[in-house]
Amino acid sequence: MAFQIPKQSYSGSIREVVIGAGDAVIKLGGQTSFPFHTFEGEMPNPPKIAMEVWDYDPSEEWPKAALEPFKDVVSSPEAWAKKCVEEYGADLIVLQLKSTDPNGMDRPAEEAAEVAKKVADAINVPLVVWGTANNQKDEEVLRKICEVCEGKNVALAPVEEGCYKGVGATALAYHHTVVASTPIDVNLAKQLNILLENLGVSLDNIIIDPTTGGLGYGLEYSYSVMERIRMAALTQEDDKLQSPIISNLANEIWKCKEAGESIEDAPTMGDPEKRGILMEVVAAVCYLMAGADVVILRHPESVRMIRSFIDLMVEGGMATDIGEISKLLPYEEADLVAISPEPNLEFGGEAEPAKKEVKKAPKQPEAKEKPKAPPKKAKPKAEAKPEKKVVELKPKEEKKEKPAEKPKPAKVKAEEAKARAEEAKAKAEAEAKAKAEEEARKKAEEEAKKKEEEAKRKAEEEAKAKAEAEAKAKAEAKAKADLEELRKKRAKAKKAVTPERKEPEVAAVAGLSQLEKFIAYLDHIHRRV
Repeated sequence: MAFQIPKQSYSGSIREVVIGAGDAVIKLGGQTSFPFHTFEGEMPNPPKIAMEVWDYDPSEEWPKAALEPFKDVVSSPEAWAKKCVEEYGADLIVLQLKSTDPNGMDRPAEEAAEVAKKVADAINVPLVVWGTANNQKDEEVLRKICEVCEGKNVALAPVEEGCYKGVGATALAYHHTVVASTPIDVNLAKQLNILLENLGVSLDNIIIDPTTGGLGYGLEYSYSVMERIRMAALTQEDDKLQSPIISNLANEIWKCKEAGESIEDAPTMGDPEKRGILMEVVAAVCYLMAGADVVILRHPESVRMIRSFIDLMVEGGMATDIGEISKLLPYEEADLVAISPEPNLEFGGEAEPAKKEVKKAPKQPEAKEKPKAPPKKAKPKAEAKPEKKVVELKPKEEKKEKPAEKPKPAKVKAEEAKARAEEAKAKAEAEAKAKAEEEARKKAEEEAKKKEEEAKRKAEEEAKAKAEAEAKAKAEAKAKADLEELRKKRAKAKKAVTPERKEPEVAAVAGLSQLEKFIAYLDHIHRRV
């Protein structure tokens, strides 16, 4: 029975996003299965490779290995971009707008837009412009680039929640693509796409940037988030996440400490040039397997190897057919034998006191000095290879062997053991005494501190109680005086307004009936009141 590969059916698909204009057009996305699972679905647009170009000369910041292929063009961004396309076969160019950083050179938006226009005119592939993640400055710069690059369908990055309104509206007006950037979170990526769609930006013009971590500096976290985004898009039919993904990894890899360390600083990590290239290649392969549709690389050898990987995954073939890394700098190798520590050939030790005497082991023969291994030779190539450079590091000082001691008689050994035991006992007693004294001192200090705090607390309570009593007495006296004054004022006012009482005249009520008299009295009482 023939083996059949188990297949998974996917209900969702990745939408196609077009960047560039005219002859410089590239389609991203369109997959109906997980990355490179062509036996389960379609992959009409294999992942693309972008190369980064900085908008100023980074000679003082880049490692030698990364700078060497571009040392003749780093002062001109447009010439640099042209070399990446024509000589190294880049599918896209990413212009890193590092000089616009407000904490750095703070180049104005007009100058940055002029550089972007020159680069866009010099190449025949799509352009991605990448800001500094400073929302206020990026919004100003990217909006200006939208104007000067109208009609070229440039991808604008990074568009974050803090600047999506201004950049999104301008991109919509000038027909550009948006790179929605969020800090390594599936829900945040979805939310930003929803906000852009509500603004009017079509999902067909959005690329997801979930934020990329460097190798050894968060790659596994970024990988898992990208994987979950792709799973939600294909298996859960989440249309807000069915967008292509871009990975800005070159910027993260080459700023790692390990990518720029010299052979003297990291002798066990191999040739510095190969080290940086391999770090970039390994990270790129990981992100391609996680679902990246665009990987941004820096070194031409990384581009060559990643393109070979993509071709092998899509079309098949043998990885052994891919050539090894072609170096531009001299090969550097540390003499690991010289810096390795000497082997410790001393076994066992003196017998401890209170144990039975053990026969001394025979003296081990002296270890012969190991011959230094000859430096490794690089495999011959068709092309002339640069000269190999072996860095000899200073070996550690050899341990001087102690002269063999003469064997001592058993009596002497016993006396020495007894002396050592007494010395150890005295030392232990002294330490115990010192420890007890220290504990007693600390305890006394703590008790004194507690007493002082208690006295202070009591004094504060007494002062507070006394102040409260004085305040209460003062308040009562004031209230009593105020009440007495109020009574006097009321009595005076009552005396002033109360009319003099008059008894009803007897003559006035004479001759009246009993009822009439009662009514007259009531009327008199009411008038008095």
